[in-house]
Amino acid sequence: MSDPIDRDGLRDGFWRKPMHKMSRKEWEALCDGCGKCCLNKLEDEDTGEVALTRVACRLLDDSTCLCAQYPIRHQFVPDCIVLTPGNIADNLYWMPQTCTYRLVYEGRDLPPWHPLVSGSHDTVHEAGVSVRGITVSEFDTPEDDWEDHIIEEPV
Repeated sequence: MSDPIDRDGLRDGFWRKPMHKMSRKEWEALCDGCGKCCLNKLEDEDTGEVALTRVACRLLDDSTCLCAQYPIRHQFVPDCIVLTPGNIADNLYWMPQTCTYRLVYEGRDLPPWHPLVSGSHDTVHEAGVSVRGITVSEFDTPEDDWEDHIIEEPV
């Protein structure tokens, strides 16, 4: 299967330039396809701490770890966050530790399993960093039970 994210023709190391100078294609290509951003999170009201659950957004394809309706996702999930160079700082508190957008924002380099480094979109899954095969559907999991599905971030 070919990479579902268009990474063809991108200059090696483009992720080292300032985020606000990236083209739309470069920005989208940063996604490593782990699927962690599509897991529902629980935020402690007192501490602000965010816990990751294995309860997936209704649009997450568990086999690819990508949004099944990405171009029109807001028709189904109006509060889905569109991450941009302009709002990334406001969203760091919930973003996964291995998220490429976080890594690039923090000035760190991409890990060896990232598709832009490895040349394969499968390496994120092979490295055990993605949520492939560990999710449960938000349709089948009442919100009152989400606490029972808190997980440590796959890293």
